[in-house]
Amino acid sequence: MKQEEKHTTNQKNLLKECEQKVKISEIKEGDSEINVEGEITEKTDAREVRSKYGRVLMVADATLKDETGKIVLTLWNEQVRQVMVGNKIKIENGYAKSFRNILQLSTGKYGKITVI
Repeated sequence: MKQEEKHTTNQKNLLKECEQKVKISEIKEGDSEINVEGEITEKTDAREVRSKYGRVLMVADATLKDETGKIVLTLWNEQVRQVMVGNKIKIENGYAKSFRNILQLSTGKYGKITVI
């Protein structure tokens, strides 16, 4: 392995270490770049909403639980079909906000949900 390749590999490994997972009980309103794992214990039926730009979107709420607590996870479009009750999932680069005084976790356009 060339010195350049070794340096790039070390950088990638360091970045992965920096993407630390948090526990659900540690999530607060306004947090971003959230990496968390848990199990889906509940999920509402999907409903259609219209975005401020006039697009019709599918949305559902799920409950994500770990050993420290639970949080509402907002699922959008393809995520509604991807995530099922009983799935263990990983959220990467999520963010937390309060909607109608309820703390919610979402991936937005830059985050990712993976069923593990």
